[in-house]
Amino acid sequence: MAEEKSNKPRRTSLKDLADQLGVSIATVSRALRGSHEVGEEMREKVKSLAKKLNYRPNPFAQSLRKEAPRVIGVVVPNLVTHYYASVLDGIEEYARQNGYSVFSCNSHEDHTREEMAVDNFISMHVEGIIACLAQDTVDYSHFREIYDMGIPLVFFARTCLPELFSQVVANGDEAAQQATQHLIDNGCRRIAFVGGPNHLDMVIRRKHGYLEALRDNRIPIQRELVACGKIDFDVARNATLKLLESENPPDAILAFNDIITYAAFDAIKSKGLQIPDDVAIMGFTDGDTATFVTPKLSAIMDQAHLQGEKACELLLRNINGDKRIYREVVPMILKIRDSSTKY
Repeated sequence: MAEEKSNKPRRTSLKDLADQLGVSIATVSRALRGSHEVGEEMREKVKSLAKKLNYRPNPFAQSLRKEAPRVIGVVVPNLVTHYYASVLDGIEEYARQNGYSVFSCNSHEDHTREEMAVDNFISMHVEGIIACLAQDTVDYSHFREIYDMGIPLVFFARTCLPELFSQVVANGDEAAQQATQHLIDNGCRRIAFVGGPNHLDMVIRRKHGYLEALRDNRIPIQRELVACGKIDFDVARNATLKLLESENPPDAILAFNDIITYAAFDAIKSKGLQIPDDVAIMGFTDGDTATFVTPKLSAIMDQAHLQGEKACELLLRNINGDKRIYREVVPMILKIRDSSTKY
């Protein structure tokens, strides 16, 4: 039975048709609708291939169109984290207040799954999409197709194509600079930054703030104290252990997000080091769990729920005809607790 299930052919999508014909999803969609924006020859090619591959429009999407729904799609990289759950909660709350329903999809930090989620939302004819990039996304062509199709889209947190889409971000650069300054004010001089992939704009902003604080205090920047890799607990934990086991270990760590923060926290504990006396730590995290660990964790807190509300607000503006491109910055809040204060 398992073998039969695995060999079952998957449903043909708009993207499959587009890939075979070497055109965009937008062109395929318009051709199937009989739009005069597409030449007659291409319309016939698309319809012929659709018939050959037994392409069928999503019946759920068709029923949605008949009922004139008000639905938006949301793509997040990791739904099980407190941050993304809070953002989604903010989106859902604002959407509900304005008569919209929300479909969410977890890309699991995977570019291919992200593309599939976007393709599914196109097929479902959602009115708009809110997205946060997967950490390995460096090809933005699927989002350019969204723009070409005229589908409203807003990015939050990890963004791209700012010339095409509105975005909601935090002031991560300023917050990282303030957090690093706090560590310096508490006597720390070898402050490490444990971050995510260097191509992500969110990583760039937070690392910039960290470096600016070092420059402002005339503390030499040491490359060996900057560890930027995959956003993964084990990867971040091993990176922290490597820092702690080096000839000149850090006396403080600024961690990029909640996953990396708790990985670094665990690594410090595993070495039998005292927080903050041996190694102080501050992390970007929005969860209440920061107060559940010992010592209580100093945190740079996203206003995640507010970010979700703002992203949904910008999307609904776009859906309702406002084609301006916005960049909304939601300030972060520093919560100074025991893990970063050296007595």
